[in-house]
Amino acid sequence: MVSERKTILIVDDIEVNRAILKEVFKNEYNIVEAENGLQAWKKINKLEDDIVAVLLDIVMPVLDGFGLLTKMNEADMLRNIPVFLITADNSDIAITRGYEMGVTDIVIKPFNPAFIKRRIGNIIELYEHRNNLQRIIQKQVEEIREQAKQLSNVDSSLIDTLSTVIEFRDCESGEHIHRIRNISCILFTKISKEYPEYGINPMQIPILENAAVMHDVGKISIPDYILNKPAKLTKSEYNIIKEHTIKGCEILDNIPRIKNSELYKYSYEICRWHHERYDGNGYPDKLKGDEIPIWAQAVSIADAYDALVSKRIYKKAYSHEESIRMIREGECGVFNPKILECFLEEADFIHDTLYLNPDENERNNYERRYVMLNTHHFKCISRSEKILDTLINGFNKLKINKNKLNNKKIKGE
Repeated sequence: MVSERKTILIVDDIEVNRAILKEVFKNEYNIVEAENGLQAWKKINKLEDDIVAVLLDIVMPVLDGFGLLTKMNEADMLRNIPVFLITADNSDIAITRGYEMGVTDIVIKPFNPAFIKRRIGNIIELYEHRNNLQRIIQKQVEEIREQAKQLSNVDSSLIDTLSTVIEFRDCESGEHIHRIRNISCILFTKISKEYPEYGINPMQIPILENAAVMHDVGKISIPDYILNKPAKLTKSEYNIIKEHTIKGCEILDNIPRIKNSELYKYSYEICRWHHERYDGNGYPDKLKGDEIPIWAQAVSIADAYDALVSKRIYKKAYSHEESIRMIREGECGVFNPKILECFLEEADFIHDTLYLNPDENERNNYERRYVMLNTHHFKCISRSEKILDTLINGFNKLKINKNKLNNKKIKGE
């Protein structure tokens, strides 16, 4: 298959001049010729995407070289197509006018063919490289816009799912969602900065935050007598608890609006694999090492820490120091050493901000710390979390009212 060659447009009213230039470039480029500026203008409009350079004489009938430059400037074509004046007019006026009108270079006749071939070829290569970079950047901009659009579209589906889960969970679980989001956010940002080889782009972090919130969505399918059992679970009960990773993925599969989004991919992988361990001793699939997606690994350690330092119906809360020791020594399973290092470096800040003094001042401090970690300055608390705040606050009020009613029944009122 013959590779597609780019085109050079030679514009000169003297045939022999065109023939000389054609001979220089014909082996590397397709050559298109024009006898005057008007012919050239028509060919440029027809072949613009294929033309990599215009070799232009000044003095021509119908429309001279400067007239063609005027038209190309008006159409903003000189940004992408280099124009070379090939002329015998070496006066300061002609040269100055040419450069002022945007020509890339001026070659004075007579010229050395080998010299002009290398000189023009190098500039064409530079323009091609720049144009390719512009296309790559444009593609990235479009992808970013699409990500933002996807994130906006899934907000309502995300919150609908979360609100359903929260209705079946106690107040502590609502706070658990907040903390997992924030701890995961810090870890994603830290990993992005310290270990770029894992490929977490800062633009992904807002989506990964939302995905982290979905990690325990499958627990909605776990019976209350197991989920809220105040004693140690039996082996069969523990096996049922472990099913929440798979059940969560089944729930996600039934939210049509997110299935074609990045949020679905990240949520699915976090939901299914946040209980996997680096040594292969986790569940449900016994994945090992970096078989476990990095975002699932980050949520895994966030979930382990929150479970340790929080009071649950079946356990007391461990101190921050004891929890760190247990995680470091592998009592909660083996974690990726790099992710563990990221967590340990931020652990004191996480504890002080999200557990010791979780008030508005500390939340502001948390946001400032996030900006320090992330040079791209994404805010960790997203619009979805603000909506989630409203849902959880409303749900907590309902729980308080429910407790009051229960107390009245106990007292016989």
